Amino acid sequence: MVQKRRIGAESSETRARIVEAAEQVIRDEGYAAASSRRVALRAELPPSLVHYYFPTTDDLLLAVFRRGAEQSDTMIEQALASDDPVRALWRFFSDTSRTALAMEFVALANHRKAIRAEIARHSEAMRARQTECFERLLGDRLAQRGVSAAGLSLLLASAGRALVMESGLGVAAGHADARQAVEQWLDDLLA
Repeated sequence: MVQKRRIGAESSETRARIVEAAEQVIRDEGYAAASSRRVALRAELPPSLVHYYFPTTDDLLLAVFRRGAEQSDTMIEQALASDDPVRALWRFFSDTSRTALAMEFVALANHRKAIRAEIARHSEAMRARQTECFERLLGDRLAQRGVSAAGLSLLLASAGRALVMESGLGVAAGHADARQAVEQWLDDLLA
């Protein structure tokens, strides 16, 4: 009879330390540098502990993504619960504080099916929450302008992400104009 391999508890402080170290390595050196040895070195732990908590590299990378997704979810929920949820969500989408990590996971999704599937699952769930909020707040106004609540969510997210990713590359041409156009469109929509 084959025994199932033991894996460390998800609530462990050591596991959290490993995930934090992996995130730092990915942000500072890129996802390709996130080997168990490099992560263990950053966490100041033996590499065997990385394998104990994360049997595969995908397990570790998924944990890092899920941690970031939980943080983003909290920020999105705060935006949606604010007095001005549409503008708050726009500010979230165009915030550059998480650029490096986001760009690494987009690149990683091109090479790892498990990461791509998790990003897609999370993005669809986020879009559904935003769509429900926009439909409740702006349904008729959106219909009058020929855009759906899901379309608005995508437009804000894509414009914001383009600004964030280009900023991460050092590109700024047209950014002020694009921000101003979105702000003016939102002013009109929300008036």
